[in-house]
Amino acid sequence: MTAQNVDAQIRYEPDEGCPPLLAATVGLQGIALALAPTVLIVAVTVRATGGDDADLNWAVFAALIINAVITFLHATRAWYLGAGQIVIAGPTVQFAAVSVAAVDAGGPATLAALMVVSSFVQLAMAAALPLLRRVITPVVSGTVLMLVAATLLPVATNRLDELPEGAPDAAGPTVAVVTLVVAVVLTIRASGAWRLWSTLISIAAGCVVTALLGQYELQRVLDAPWFGFPEARWPGLSLTPGAEFWGLLPTFVVLTLVLGTKVVSDGTLIERAAQREPRAIDFRNMQAMVSTNGLGMLLAGIAGSPPVQSLASFSTALISLTGVASRRVGYAIAIMFLAVALFPKFGAILLTIPGPVMGAYLILALGIIFVGGMQTIFRDGLDPQRALVAGLALSVGLGLNNHEIITTLLGDTLGAAFGSGVMYGALVAVLLTLFIDHTGPRPSRLDARLDPDGLPAVDEFLSELAADLGWDEPSTQRLRSSGEETLLSLLQQVDTDATEAVPRLTVTARPGAGSVQLEFVASTDHENLEDQLAYLSDEIRLPEANEVSLRLLRHYASSVRHQKYHGIDIVTVLVEGSR
Repeated sequence: MTAQNVDAQIRYEPDEGCPPLLAATVGLQGIALALAPTVLIVAVTVRATGGDDADLNWAVFAALIINAVITFLHATRAWYLGAGQIVIAGPTVQFAAVSVAAVDAGGPATLAALMVVSSFVQLAMAAALPLLRRVITPVVSGTVLMLVAATLLPVATNRLDELPEGAPDAAGPTVAVVTLVVAVVLTIRASGAWRLWSTLISIAAGCVVTALLGQYELQRVLDAPWFGFPEARWPGLSLTPGAEFWGLLPTFVVLTLVLGTKVVSDGTLIERAAQREPRAIDFRNMQAMVSTNGLGMLLAGIAGSPPVQSLASFSTALISLTGVASRRVGYAIAIMFLAVALFPKFGAILLTIPGPVMGAYLILALGIIFVGGMQTIFRDGLDPQRALVAGLALSVGLGLNNHEIITTLLGDTLGAAFGSGVMYGALVAVLLTLFIDHTGPRPSRLDARLDPDGLPAVDEFLSELAADLGWDEPSTQRLRSSGEETLLSLLQQVDTDATEAVPRLTVTARPGAGSVQLEFVASTDHENLEDQLAYLSDEIRLPEANEVSLRLLRHYASSVRHQKYHGIDIVTVLVEGSR
């Protein structure tokens, strides 16, 4: 790995332990960012469904507890739950409109039942991610991230004038500019302890300017109790769903699938932001993130609060600005969510952070998210087809975001539920991706054994493929050699003698313009080939035995991509050829 590829700003990667005090310091900055959106989204959802103050108090309390549980699980590596990353959980407003429709149609119990069923849809989506690999591509994920950033930007700018009535017109912009300038300067130039405290310092600078302008509100802190536990308002659960349940279920399923796609996009961005040295995305972590999010939706449905999502903008910004990606920070944030839920005084202090301060910080965070989406697309390569997918999806998503034509066509309730431009952009990207995939040359497929005895079958399959394409002898040899070295690389850590059943291998070949994409699907448990190729040194030395196949593969193939899921490995190799 060359020095220029190392991000020296990352002081602690996810699996590296940082001091407890440092974890608490960075965690405090994370909770300061996430608390206000949590309370705001819960309040919007509860009020929209006709809830009273008691319902609101309970929903906020439940949301904070669920945030704590899900943030904690995201930081762990427990079975299929937890990606071992700093993933700040928070409620999503995406379901607010359909929640109103569900409560109006069948009451809170029907809404709870729909949420519970939707949670299982998301859990199923996590298990099915290997099957969705040709749908949720880097182009789709990157486009979704860019749309999320672009569509949320007006929310950030609208907060720039959120000050008490009577405040000077220039007060909000002044506070925002000071906050943004301090944050940018510290991010670019600060190091050491100054960098670790950059988020709190910039927030504090904005609060000080607000106080100097006489617009800081302390009454909320004085009125808040030190300890409190709200009256429980369980929504109940409808075990005998009626027509209203089945009528709304498709809408909930669609929104859940869109949310799951966003979680995958968020996960890839967070994982890349946390890496000191570039590595391939571990899609087992993406499965874990979607599963954990599904569990959060299940808990939210039972408790009567909005479903959770990953707050990627805050998670990524926190890592990028502080340089700390240790998952201990996730544990600290989870503990602080619990403290805020049980001790309202602490939450009130954080909620006094002025709107312009949060708006300025959100502008910075969304900028990071947007660039991260661009990098996701460019990293996978941008040919004319992918450029069309990304460009059209962005245009449609931004153009239709909350457009009145949606309300005109679908009505007020469904128009509000399906008014997000992210959904339309993601839908366009997915449909175009499917169209490109299914209208290309018909792929060829081979089922073989993942052992040395399967090598002749793979070689014969690739030889026949090259002959059908009319490739010349050098191209044919390059294709056969790529297949051979990929298979040998997969075999290096497979102990066939200790395995009761020999793993199966599926090879799919998709011809393109002057190239062939080979996809090897196998059940193995070894290091990521893409990472091993990246770490191979170019120095002239006698290579180790397990490096020979990797070096040859790097020589023969134009690109190698390895996706690891639970129980399955998918290696995609691109080989160029000519007639």
